[in-house]
Amino acid sequence: MTADRTGRGDPSVQQRVEELVDQYSAADLAVAEALCDRHPADRVAVTVVRAGTTSQDLSYGELRRRSEQLAGGLARLGVRAGTRVATLLPKGVELPITLLAMWRLGAVHVPLFTAFGAQAIALRLAASGAELVVCDSQQRPKLDAGPDMPADPPWRIVVLGADAREGDIPFDGVASGPARAAAPHAQGPEGPVIQFYTSGTTGNPKGVVVPARALAGIHAYYEFGLDVRADDVYWNAADPGWAYGLFYAVVAPLAAGRRTILLDGPFAPELFLRVLRDLGVSNLAAAPTAFRAVRSSGLPIPDRLVLRAVSSAGEPLTPDIIEWSTSVLGVPVHDHFGQTEVGMVVANSHHPELRAPLRPASMGRALPGFTAVVLDPDADVPAAVGTVGRVALDVPASPLFCFTGYHQDAELTAQRYAGDGRYYLTGDSGHMDADGFLFFTGRDDDVILSAGYRIGPFDVESVLCTHQAVAECAVVGLPDQLRGEVVTAFVVLRQDTEPSEALADELQTMVRTRYAAHAYPRRIDFVPALPKTPSGKVQRFLLRQHAR
Repeated sequence: MTADRTGRGDPSVQQRVEELVDQYSAADLAVAEALCDRHPADRVAVTVVRAGTTSQDLSYGELRRRSEQLAGGLARLGVRAGTRVATLLPKGVELPITLLAMWRLGAVHVPLFTAFGAQAIALRLAASGAELVVCDSQQRPKLDAGPDMPADPPWRIVVLGADAREGDIPFDGVASGPARAAAPHAQGPEGPVIQFYTSGTTGNPKGVVVPARALAGIHAYYEFGLDVRADDVYWNAADPGWAYGLFYAVVAPLAAGRRTILLDGPFAPELFLRVLRDLGVSNLAAAPTAFRAVRSSGLPIPDRLVLRAVSSAGEPLTPDIIEWSTSVLGVPVHDHFGQTEVGMVVANSHHPELRAPLRPASMGRALPGFTAVVLDPDADVPAAVGTVGRVALDVPASPLFCFTGYHQDAELTAQRYAGDGRYYLTGDSGHMDADGFLFFTGRDDDVILSAGYRIGPFDVESVLCTHQAVAECAVVGLPDQLRGEVVTAFVVLRQDTEPSEALADELQTMVRTRYAAHAYPRRIDFVPALPKTPSGKVQRFLLRQHAR
């Protein structure tokens, strides 16, 4: 079954898609110009809110001036077109300034989530070939030499704040020299802009290089899926260390010349509600976990909320959250679906030309510029209406499709296509009704969707197996009312080692500190053996059945 075509026949929507494709396919496309320089200098680009609810505005003119100055300093450090520059920064004004500065030079951004530990960071730095890391002083200790971080790394470190080491480069010094006078680098449509790493079932995270023409799809979702209007106060609460946050909390608003809000601090339900009230947020996007946390907190909902549109992405949205949002926040949450590789492609759109009554448990319909299809499980042809199959994108019929393949991994890239390259496989299963509404059934692999984060079992297993007491282990996701899924580890201990709560705590701490705080196994089961196929592959579905 194939979803209706782009814009579902609306000429104005189709025309806008074509305009965006043309705009971001220009041979002289310069990302810094598209995201900053072409917008009115006095317009607010970013509002940074801190935990005490104090805020700081950054105008497009100030963003341009400060990013040009930082670009001059980065150029003097040798940053040029194609240089990989990683950021390990909080959601402060320095983040958008640093991004614009590197894009002025044609450098490629490597996002690092601030909850990552040393192992996850080192892996991404090494795999991307990063030559420079820009971090703040709180994150600096993660880059110290240790079991997971090389003593003599090939990258240099620029530190924002006071906690610098010998050999580090102070951020203020880089950002205070002469500005780069040259015009911003023209990436063109195919020039690399971002290099993400996405987790999989096995092996190291895979690199996804985002070309400049992907701005068309990012901008389109901002308009069609989110329907952000000129008079909206828009807040995407996702972290810019991940695709949904970077694409739609930072890049999309800048592409549209609008204001975005960044919350510089950890999520807390009370602060979340205070930002909604005090800033008058009318258009909100967040992961389902944020809504579940607010609901579970029992906090009173402010009576002065002005929410008009609320969206959710990152994990399946359960009907109870939609019902809660409708009754408590005054508007229903609209479920949206996408991936790091392709951006947002399916949505219960807010745009008036695309808006439709919500259907329980549906992710919505294909966004303008994409054609979604559910393929038969055993053949590369569309499945019958209502039949569960493989969720895919019809590439020739999707003008906003921008996936260029996994970095230096042609074999894995080929596995994402079917039908002689016509269909891109999302790795999800689902079904579609006669009106093109998609319904999520499950993952085709074992990637864990927890609190809006995609967690690869291999990443967690690779840390656990370094413990001297662990013989082998397997990690799965189990259903959880708050987080969607929770990371669960099944651990086989070496001989003469006894299971204990202390050992479980030690293993959890290892994952938190060496890989990522959000990915530690909240449940650890010590088992005598792992169920395996005759060829030795772990049967994770049996572990899930056992746990339940």
